[in-house]
Amino acid sequence: MDKKLRIIGLAGTNGSGKDSVGQLLSHYHNYLFVSVTDLLRNELKTRDLPITRENLRMVSATWRAEKGLGMLMDMAMAAYETVKDQYNGIVISSLRHPGEADRVHELGGIVVWVDADPRIRYERIQANAKARGRSGEDNKTYGQFMIEEASEMNGLVGDDDTALSMSAVKQRSDIQIDNTQPDQVNLRITVEKALGL
Repeated sequence: MDKKLRIIGLAGTNGSGKDSVGQLLSHYHNYLFVSVTDLLRNELKTRDLPITRENLRMVSATWRAEKGLGMLMDMAMAAYETVKDQYNGIVISSLRHPGEADRVHELGGIVVWVDADPRIRYERIQANAKARGRSGEDNKTYGQFMIEEASEMNGLVGDDDTALSMSAVKQRSDIQIDNTQPDQVNLRITVEKALGL
């Protein structure tokens, strides 16, 4: 493993396999895997709010406005700092704002964009929603899924610099991985080759 590759930020479309990549790096390469979406879900639970994409966006925008555009990366790094001697690095998923990608770069890390065919991504989400405890969050039609994605990709959610813009994150990515092929062995080979692991 490249000893310099300590911080990896994962970004990508919904259902593309970001968590699969993070879990792969955790399992095979001893990276601490932190999902910032899970941090947001935990905050919604604390506030006794339903876990919906709208509420996740609301909390993330509020936090960015209050604490800075890269604050979710800083929260993940704070968790890593307490245990970093036990790991080869940290992999942080899921970057959805350009300030998060910029923060990963400021910290000396790289940003990896994961994507796949939209229909395959939608089917993955529907097939895994119950197992991941996200039935309510992911219960939508394919049309709703695509409309939601377009709004998150194009920065139409909100009217200030705290709004999501996944297309701006994609533009800042260092590596892009196509995860249309759902085979875990092929995904591992693809990821390891792309990252030089």
